[in-house]
Amino acid sequence: MKTFHTFMFAALVISLYCIACPAMSRAAADQVQEFQKEQTKARQQEQINQTREREQLDQLQRDQQLDRAQQQLDQLKQQRTGLTQPQQQQQINQTQQQLDQIKNEQQLNRLKTELEINQIQREQNPSRQKEQLRQLQIEQQMNLLKDQQQKLHLQQELNKQRIP
Repeated sequence: MKTFHTFMFAALVISLYCIACPAMSRAAADQVQEFQKEQTKARQQEQINQTREREQLDQLQRDQQLDRAQQQLDQLKQQRTGLTQPQQQQQINQTQQQLDQIKNEQQLNRLKTELEINQIQREQNPSRQKEQLRQLQIEQQMNLLKDQQQKLHLQQELNKQRIP
């Protein structure tokens, strides 16, 4: 809001100045345009920062969920030591492989997202940067849903393997 008032005051001063000195009005208009570009760039950088923070928070939550699943699987392994039949041991090993695969995919997605954010920050065209940021946010939502689905499946597998 303060920025808006500052901008309006600057526009008023420039308008009055343009009336008094028409030859210098072009320079003043260029300054206003430059100020607007800087404001747009600052807003887009803030959006990028918010996207990065949201991704980091989502990743932290994903990591915590995977850690809990790993703990449950480790408990199953300890409970079944010496009691497992080959088929049960194979199920535990498959579940461990699924968990490891999810962890690897999340690490790749984390790196991919960071690279995309860096690329968006380097984009010079503000409208292109805005579009890229919107696309990244959509991808993040899709990845979040995919991760949730994988974890649900993994949790179901863990629940099947519990000792009754």
